[in-house]
Amino acid sequence: MQKLPVTFACGPYDRMEALNLGLIQPEGIDLHYIPIQSPPEIFARMQKTQSFDISEMSMAHYMIMRSRGNFPFLAIPVFPSRMFRHGFIFINKHSGIEKPSDLSGKRIGVQEYRQTAGVWVRGILQHEYGVDLSNVNWFEGGVNAPRPEDKDMDLRPLGQINLDILREDECLSDQLEAGQIDAYFGARRPESFDKGKNVIRLFPEYRAEEKSYLERTGFYPIMHTIVIRENLQMEKPWVSESIFKACQESKIWALNAMKFSGAQKIMLPWVHEEIAEMETLMGDNPWPYGVEPNRKMLDAFTQYLAEQHFLETAPNVDDLFTPIVSWSE
Repeated sequence: MQKLPVTFACGPYDRMEALNLGLIQPEGIDLHYIPIQSPPEIFARMQKTQSFDISEMSMAHYMIMRSRGNFPFLAIPVFPSRMFRHGFIFINKHSGIEKPSDLSGKRIGVQEYRQTAGVWVRGILQHEYGVDLSNVNWFEGGVNAPRPEDKDMDLRPLGQINLDILREDECLSDQLEAGQIDAYFGARRPESFDKGKNVIRLFPEYRAEEKSYLERTGFYPIMHTIVIRENLQMEKPWVSESIFKACQESKIWALNAMKFSGAQKIMLPWVHEEIAEMETLMGDNPWPYGVEPNRKMLDAFTQYLAEQHFLETAPNVDDLFTPIVSWSE
């Protein structure tokens, strides 16, 4: 039987490497894996031109667009990107911010207000630290270089917020260093943190904060999911199940490769100690796929989207993902 040709655009991640190399083949599929380093490029090409059959997608963008309707993609419960975010909150050291609650009423920069990283940070600050962000003045723009506004991708809350767009010759890193904004958080480190004199982290011991957060909540925050063109899902629903299973197998392959002790795969001198700590904190499946193992976290994230006025109510997460026949890892 001839295999179905399928294009799949995603980052060049270790958990996807076996798919990229062709070491794991999805059942019934002739997979063309397209590794693209820039996630925003993948998201925009998928939404604007449907350039791929399957692609990586921002979790926030997908959930907002799908819940608002008329979004021709459906998510497969594979989560290729996760990141703790306490270490991505930066402040100007002269801003008077010493603790999370001091962010209230301040000038805060974000790359995109609807960015998944920003949704997570606002949710964490509100629910874990009791921060009131209702009176914040928001500034949106590129982090380390100017970024033009994108009307198609820059989703806005349903309610009013105080949001200014940076000029096309301005960037957040420079403004944070100069004290024109008081704080910044998002998915990228500002260059002024490494090269400037005035930018520091809100949480200097951010790893301890993130571990404590993990112990309290069990959350290793999901940033991205995978989406399939809805017409392909409707016509051939087996494709999403085949891709899900192959992604599971590729992730397991990557975990085993990472643990090989004969010669280190990556250039981290204490990588095996890091792996041991990860397993102590997260168990033997630190990167679970599927709705059920992630339900509590997905429910929390949809709640954040509603609280931050992107959606009127939190959607049922089961309605946002393709049904997958249970397959144990």
